[in-house]
Amino acid sequence: MILETPRLSLRCYEPEDFSALHAILSDPVTMQHYPKPYDEAGTRRWMDWIFGSYREDGFGLWAVIRREDGAFLGDCGITMQNIDGQAMPEIGYHIHRDFWRRGYGGEAACAVRDWGFTHTDFPVLYSYMTQGNAASRATAAHMGMRLIHSFHDATYQDMVVYAITRDAWQTLKASGDAH
Repeated sequence: MILETPRLSLRCYEPEDFSALHAILSDPVTMQHYPKPYDEAGTRRWMDWIFGSYREDGFGLWAVIRREDGAFLGDCGITMQNIDGQAMPEIGYHIHRDFWRRGYGGEAACAVRDWGFTHTDFPVLYSYMTQGNAASRATAAHMGMRLIHSFHDATYQDMVVYAITRDAWQTLKASGDAH
């Protein structure tokens, strides 16, 4: 177990999570802000990338599990991403659409933000998404992130970048508004 929230457990992926992850990555609604849903080979590459992140960085996307019943909801974690040409620590999240609008993404993302500032020396954490991804933008804002940049990406089109500094996070914690 990496971390727990009142409703969620976040843990490292296991090979047995393939089917649950593929149900998310292959869903056209869940993946509407990606170029296309993933096929099985794409999901295998995604899992290989996740396991590589664990080995190389000591962190990565973690499986999000609902504590009350063990349901696999999706993933959330920190990965090093190429954001407009720079490698940056990014908080990413993917929640299966069956579990949208229940606050799971925001709860997991806030816990990962806290973990990131507690267990790494990153001065800033980022999230980026397509400009039209209102749900991901709301999750970034929920974490206390602010819009800092936009750029055009040849694969994903118009992107926006949100960030929170370590100082801003500490201010949130001190105010009791860290969610």
